[in-house]
Amino acid sequence: MSSLRGSEAKRSAPLRVAAKRGGVCELQNSLARGDEFDAMTSAVDINSRRAFLTSVSAGLGLASVADLMQADGVFAAEKPAFESPFAPRRPHVAPRARHCIFINLFGGPSQADLFDPKPLLTERHGEPLPESFTKDVRFAFIQKETATLLGSPRRFAKYGEAGLDFSDLLPHLAACADDLCVIRSMHTDTFAHTPGEIQLSTGVSVLGRPSLGAWMTYGLGSPSRDLPAFVVLTAGGRPPEAASANWGSGFLPPSFQGVPFRSQGEPILNLSNPEGITREMQRLQLDTVRGLNQRRFALTGDPEIAARIAAYESAFRMQSAAPELIDLSGESRATLAAYGIGRVETEEQLAASKRAGGKGTMHAFSTNCLLARRLVERGVRFVNLYHGSWDHHDQLDPQLKYGCEIVDQPIAALLGDLKQRGLLDTTLVVWASEFGRTPLGENRKEFDTPSGRDHHPFAFTIWMAGGGVKGGQVVGATDEFGWGIVDEPVHINDFHATLLHLFGLDHLQLTYRFQGRDFRLTDVGGKVVEAALA
Repeated sequence: MSSLRGSEAKRSAPLRVAAKRGGVCELQNSLARGDEFDAMTSAVDINSRRAFLTSVSAGLGLASVADLMQADGVFAAEKPAFESPFAPRRPHVAPRARHCIFINLFGGPSQADLFDPKPLLTERHGEPLPESFTKDVRFAFIQKETATLLGSPRRFAKYGEAGLDFSDLLPHLAACADDLCVIRSMHTDTFAHTPGEIQLSTGVSVLGRPSLGAWMTYGLGSPSRDLPAFVVLTAGGRPPEAASANWGSGFLPPSFQGVPFRSQGEPILNLSNPEGITREMQRLQLDTVRGLNQRRFALTGDPEIAARIAAYESAFRMQSAAPELIDLSGESRATLAAYGIGRVETEEQLAASKRAGGKGTMHAFSTNCLLARRLVERGVRFVNLYHGSWDHHDQLDPQLKYGCEIVDQPIAALLGDLKQRGLLDTTLVVWASEFGRTPLGENRKEFDTPSGRDHHPFAFTIWMAGGGVKGGQVVGATDEFGWGIVDEPVHINDFHATLLHLFGLDHLQLTYRFQGRDFRLTDVGGKVVEAALA
C-alpha cells in the first residue's frame, strides 16, 4: 500500500505512535477511533504478522467468508467494505443439481476398450483403415501411411435394465449402469494434451480463461460456510500437463480459482498456526490487518485487496474445518472397505504402469473419492478429482487394466454412497478426459509392434450421473470402427452448456465483461444436450 502524504500523513501520527507503543491491541483501538494511517510506516509490528498470515492463506484460492463473519456477529457493528463473492445467487432457471464432482482422468482413456465396443474393429485387427477416414487428418504420433487397426482384447457385456455396454475392466462401475448417462459422441478441437485439457476445463484451447468450477461458483456462489467453494483433489501419476490452468479463475476475480487439498497431513500447507500463536491471538491479528486492508480498499476499490481479506478469513475458518474433513475416523468400516481405503498395489500392478502412479496411488484415489462425498456434504459447490495419466501409447492392455483397478471400485462406491445418503439427486458426477484414443495402433518407429493407441479428438466417451441426468442410457453413436460420430455429436461447448443448465445457469447469460467483450464458458458455441436430461 502506498504511503499517505501531506495532511493525511499528519493525521496518521497518532496511529504510528499507537503501533510503536502498544502493538496490535493499541493499533486496533486507534482503528476503532477512526485514526488515519500511513501503511508503510505505521504498521511497525505488522509486517511479520502479515508474512505469517500470507503463508497461512497461500494456495487457498482466496475463498471469501467475510459475510459469514458478520453473520456470526464478529463484525456486526460495521458495514463491510465489499460483498462476499460466494454469497448465494439465484440461478436463471430452477436447478436440478447443487454440487458437482468432476472426475478428470486426463491422458485419454480408450473408449473402445471401456464403453464403446467395436466387434468389426477386433475382427479386422491388423488391416489398414480406408484412406477416406484418415485423409487430411493430423496425428500426434501415428505414421498414418503404415498404420493398421488395433482390435480390443476386452470382453464386453450388457448391464442394467437398458443394457449398457461395459468392458470387463469396469465390473464395479457396470453395476451402476442404470444411473449413468454415457455419451459416446464427444468431440473436441485439439489432439495435444495441454490445449485439450485447457479446452475441457475452460471451453477453449488457449490459456487465460476461467475454468468450469470458477464459472460455476461465480454464477451461483456457494452454500459452504467453512470450506472453499471449489476444491481440487489429485492422486498419483503424472500431474495434468496444463497444471493449475485446469482450475484457474482466468480473468474472473481470483477468489473463484480452485483450492488444491491434500488427502493426508495438513490439507493445505501452512494452514496450522506456528507454535505459541493461539486462535485468540490470530483473531486479533486478522481483525487488525483486515481494518488496514478495508481502509485501503475503500480508497482504491482494488479487488485484489478484497480477495486478500477474503483469503485471511478463509484460512482462519479452514483451520478447524479442513482437518475435520480429512479425519475419516467417524466413517464405518463398511464404508472404508467399499471405497477401497487402505488398498495396497501388488508388484504386478506397480510394474504395469508408472504413468498411473506408484505405491499408494490406489489408497490415495480411494481416499479422494470419499473426501469428495464429504466435501459436498459440507456444502462445497465444485470438486475436481484428478488422476493420470491415461496416455497409453504402448502397452495399452496392462496399463489400462491397472488404471481401471485404481478407479473402478472407488468411483462406483462414491455413486452408491451418494445415492444411499440421498445426495445423488442433487450431485452431478462426471467421468471425463480431454480426448479418447484412436482405433489405429500406434506405430512409432521405436515400437517393435503397435500395442497402444494415439490421441483421438474426433469421437470419444464420457459419462454423467445424478444431478438431473437421465441415467441408464447412451447418447450418440460412432461408426463401426469408432473413428467418427454418426449420431448426435456433442462438442465440449455443448457438454459445458449442459452442465451449466443442470445447475440452473443459461450458458448464454452467464457472462463476464473483460477487455470490452462479454466472455462466457461456451465461447461462441454450445447447445444443451436435451437427451441427457431427466
